[in-house]
Amino acid sequence: MIEELNYLTRMVTVGTALMLLAQAVSNEARAKLKLPLVGMLIGVIAYLVNSTPLKTDSGPIDPWLKLASLSTPFFVWLFSRNLFEREPKRKVVLIIVAVLLFGWMMGNFIPWTFPVGFLIVHLGSLALIFDLVRVGILGRDDDLVEQRRLIRLWLPLLFAAQTASILISEVAELVLDINIRSAPALLINTLIIAMLSLFAGVAFLRTDPVLFMETGDQAPPEDEAPSLDLNPSEAVLHEKLTAAMDDGLYREPGLSIAGLAERLDTPEHRLRALINQKLGYRNFSAFLNRHRIAEAREKLVEKESVDLPVLTIAMDLGYNSLPTFNRAFRTETGTTPSEFRRLGLSGTAGQN
Repeated sequence: MIEELNYLTRMVTVGTALMLLAQAVSNEARAKLKLPLVGMLIGVIAYLVNSTPLKTDSGPIDPWLKLASLSTPFFVWLFSRNLFEREPKRKVVLIIVAVLLFGWMMGNFIPWTFPVGFLIVHLGSLALIFDLVRVGILGRDDDLVEQRRLIRLWLPLLFAAQTASILISEVAELVLDINIRSAPALLINTLIIAMLSLFAGVAFLRTDPVLFMETGDQAPPEDEAPSLDLNPSEAVLHEKLTAAMDDGLYREPGLSIAGLAERLDTPEHRLRALINQKLGYRNFSAFLNRHRIAEAREKLVEKESVDLPVLTIAMDLGYNSLPTFNRAFRTETGTTPSEFRRLGLSGTAGQN
């Protein structure tokens, strides 16, 4: 009875994943979200096929089926990172791909290195899941998009629980020589995957442009301030926010949106809605950076401040380190603070 239910659930889940795969391919979602989502769905299907008790060695296709299955955590990680607008550097992605492929090749084509290759892939995947949880949960306070803040709660935790349980159990099976493919264990695993697939299907079929479509920059262009259509309470809050920024509150180190809301004596959700829906910012850090970098640009080209170290300027503006300031400055201006200062003081800043 349990085995029959397991097979039936797998068939339904594979069908759901195929339907969602077709939807993902035809949807107008951002390419940076669509491609990892397609890879993730193919990996789920491959895992369901590869882990079924009826499956036997498929000959030449077997290593490639395993590759698709083992790539699932990578695509989950990449999809989530891009969704949360914390896109990893291209070099980091290439290194991760190289490590996972190296481990897969060792485990499938060099028999005597199987345990090492197996552990490389699984430990690497666990590291990706850990990073997913870290970025999803720790970045939630900075996120101003309410729909995405909800996803930050369930997506990392659900996928982490599911994927980590599979990876840990497979490593335990190798190291401790135990059988994890009992009928009840497989059924529970399949049911969790089915629920995740259905949940993801509902979420994606109800595609929200705020989350999945092309969004452009995280902050509105500096020379294109959004036209504000504020109700009376929003107008009062906006005046208080503007006054606080004019007074330099953005320079406060470690300033969070919760702390800013407390200083303005307003509910946090109202402040989030104003900065996101009316001012056009998707992350609180982007809102702060706009004010901080505007002052930094002035400081860097002041002749009176020519000998003031860039680190001092960064610290005075509330940044906790020079690399953080440099990244924020480059994002806003397209150049480094030092280069901006050199061009500005030489009279060739080019209005960066």
